Amino acid sequence: MQHFQLSQPIFISDLTFRIIFFMTLLIILFCVFASVALMVVLGQRFGKPMEAEQQQKYSKILWVVVFIAIVAAIIRQMMA
Repeated sequence: MQHFQLSQPIFISDLTFRIIFFMTLLIILFCVFASVALMVVLGQRFGKPMEAEQQQKYSKILWVVVFIAIVAAIIRQMMA
């Protein structure tokens, strides 16, 4: 088996790198927005409204979860 070896390394120009970077970024953003739009459409079509008691229970739990997440992020940043 014959191996191909370059005599000089290939350098990507700055403009080519930026184009590849922004195209990748645009593809990722498009996928994120498409998935969010799909979740919204499916949620409106097949979702059922939440009762007041269940919504109140989730709102109490959500404050605790958000607080724990913020404290965990602060601790993680202090450890790094």
